Amino acid sequence: MKRFEKHIFVCENKRNENHPRGCCFDKGSSEIRELFKKRIKELGLNSDIRSNSSGCLDACEFGATVLIYPEQIWYGRVSLDDVEEIIQSHIINDKPVARLLITDKRFHKDVT
Repeated sequence: MKRFEKHIFVCENKRNENHPRGCCFDKGSSEIRELFKKRIKELGLNSDIRSNSSGCLDACEFGATVLIYPEQIWYGRVSLDDVEEIIQSHIINDKPVARLLITDKRFHKDVT
């Protein structure tokens, strides 16, 4: 039996401020994760949906990065303003938010 239907992983990795790829932490990822947790709880979804911090997801240049399982949907450049849309569209209605998808092929599972 599954414990959670979906997991929301928010990268909270912190790199040196001069790192050429940047880091998600400096792009507000901690606040983004907290807002996911808050809204999931307020909506009564916390028994089925889990929002976790993660270490580096190796998508630093797309940060703040959010990864949702089991679908393996990668979101980039996520801001606090995007959290509610991701919850309503993707988490509740299973419809990923196209404008936030990371389109780089490295972040899509092989379907061959």
